[in-house]
Amino acid sequence: MQNLWFITNTASGTATAARATALEAVFAELDLTLIGRTSFPDDDLPKAADLAAAKVDTMVLFAGDGTINAAACALADWAGSILILPGGTMNLLARVLHGNADPATIVRAAKEHGRQVALPYVEAGKHRGFVGVIMGPAATWVRARELVRSRQLRGLGRAMLSAWRRTFSRGIRLEGVPGLRHHAQAIFVRPEPDRLDVAAIDARDWRSIAALGWEWLTGDWVAAAQVTQIHTKQVRIAGNKPVQALFDGEPVMLDSNVTIKGGMAREMFIATVEEA
Repeated sequence: MQNLWFITNTASGTATAARATALEAVFAELDLTLIGRTSFPDDDLPKAADLAAAKVDTMVLFAGDGTINAAACALADWAGSILILPGGTMNLLARVLHGNADPATIVRAAKEHGRQVALPYVEAGKHRGFVGVIMGPAATWVRARELVRSRQLRGLGRAMLSAWRRTFSRGIRLEGVPGLRHHAQAIFVRPEPDRLDVAAIDARDWRSIAALGWEWLTGDWVAAAQVTQIHTKQVRIAGNKPVQALFDGEPVMLDSNVTIKGGMAREMFIATVEEA
């Protein structure tokens, strides 16, 4: 870890411009060379060939899980390593790799004793999720959630009303998962090294729906209602209509009958926590 490319997204949550500048001072303190910087999404992500030509060995990502996903997928075949810093709201990947350490502490630890590890992912067609995939009517709350995060009240009521109505719909149904409740309002598929962790929320009454929507806006929706959880190798979306899904928080539409499975990225992510 010597030649760095720094990617930030100041709209992600805690990755403010001032904190990014403070991290650049930490790079200089540790005699790390900052080759280039990208402010995503205003700037395009660097290409693997350009990073190789500039002799960059480490990509430092100070952003949320969605930006991290975009960069990790774009650079899946790049020979360098990726250092993830907590710059979003939930910072789930950063916690896996570094515990609850702050960004500056992580950079110093990575320089001193960082090691490269592989991470599992969920895959459906061309889409990958390192944190996981949320599917079903509850995924429609993403529009309202982004308005809350950006403190834009205009359009929030309309977005919440639309999400509320869709959450009362029949829900989503998966095939290949015996024991999972059909027509759940939300399904979260999380990757593990050798299997998928599938959790379904079944919110049928108005109080559960309200709790589900509120948790979407403010925190972790899995805590909002009764959860049915199983483990499996792969699942398939049933029906003949496209399904709204969120890959690491980013919205996409999945075709019906698409197969959702797991995989492992190469050992490209720098971890600083002790090995289990």
